[in-house]
Amino acid sequence: MPAVPLQSLWSATAPAGPALGELTAARRAHTVIVGAGYTGLSAALHLALAGREVAVLDAVDVGERASGLNGGQVIPGVKHDPDTLEEMFGPDLGARLVATVASAADLVFELIARHAIQCDDIRTGWIQPATSERALAGLARRAQQWRRRGAPLAMLSREEVKALTGSERYCGGLLDRRGGTLQPLAFVRGLAQAVLRAGGQVFTHSPAIRLIRVADDWRIDTPQGSVTAPTVILATNAYTDKLAGALRRTLVPVPSFQVATQPLPPLLRGQILPQRQAASDTRHLLRYFRTDASGRFVLGSRGTFAAAPGLKAVRHQYRAVHEIFPQLDGIPFEYHWGGWVAITRDHLPHLHELAPGVLAGLGYNGRGVAMATMMGRLLAQRTLGAPATQLGFPVTPVRPIRLHALSGLGARATIQYLRMVDAWGVR
Repeated sequence: MPAVPLQSLWSATAPAGPALGELTAARRAHTVIVGAGYTGLSAALHLALAGREVAVLDAVDVGERASGLNGGQVIPGVKHDPDTLEEMFGPDLGARLVATVASAADLVFELIARHAIQCDDIRTGWIQPATSERALAGLARRAQQWRRRGAPLAMLSREEVKALTGSERYCGGLLDRRGGTLQPLAFVRGLAQAVLRAGGQVFTHSPAIRLIRVADDWRIDTPQGSVTAPTVILATNAYTDKLAGALRRTLVPVPSFQVATQPLPPLLRGQILPQRQAASDTRHLLRYFRTDASGRFVLGSRGTFAAAPGLKAVRHQYRAVHEIFPQLDGIPFEYHWGGWVAITRDHLPHLHELAPGVLAGLGYNGRGVAMATMMGRLLAQRTLGAPATQLGFPVTPVRPIRLHALSGLGARATIQYLRMVDAWGVR
């Protein structure tokens, strides 16, 4: 089957965003934010609603990068389970951190409702289907830990996973009823529109090229203008560049890409994810899948480090679709696209204070829709004067990865190794 041309499903189906332009003059604000994705726009919205003058800068258009290219899965929590988080950060901060990450999905859906964002959101849960009995046992421990804290998680039998996903590939799984899906580009464009309505400013095609201390303020320079403010928020995640070199070295950008079919015929729509849950399996290189509002089937996984997914990589995704859902054989594909995921050394998001008045939030490790939105609120709260001890999230020092220049090679080798491990497990 030939590969379809490179194009994002989300860019083809999202409503138009607000009309925005470049920064072409010198301005002042209470806070300048670099990055108009979920983190930056969530921070801007919360600050604008609190009466602060805020200016957001982005090097490209709103949603042109990760916030408009991801799978649109709204997943509560982070990679680590609650007990692990409390062991890492202690019973007090750990418990508050667990509560913060648990409420991240709630925040997303609250913002959608409050600001009337049209983004095909649906909240029917998130499924983790298990590829092995060992993985299933790990999911049972995860469910038990969250249920002790009042979260609505349930274990699923093989038959229940088959009924909810339409796949016979899995031996059981976990259902987290707090999760859901949305159209990711429509959501980030809706956040931008909400920022404008609240009195904030958003400038696109205005890359931040310098960060300079000016008396008691900071100034961000762009090719055509500048913004001076007492506080700066860096919200660039996997696309962090030399503006904050030490920050860039705290993470490794890893590619992820997706394919999408034509809308499924009614019979298959009734069989495959009939309740429209999102799903992410337990492979080492996990596969995540869902359907969109028009009934297209969408699957993603770790991608290629090339500038764009090549024919071999795209066909690999097609085979993955048919491995999990053989009933989709013969259904044409319409789209494929990719982006970058920020992976941190400890697989946790981080909130940093790089200098007095300079904050940063990044590192969502594949859970960016919910956690980036939550990080934006945390950054806004800190900017508004909330003590670090009251955030419910640790403020950590910047710790660059040793030998970071070699991290890309390490990521490539790790992906190839895990791909072989997953293939061996299937056999």
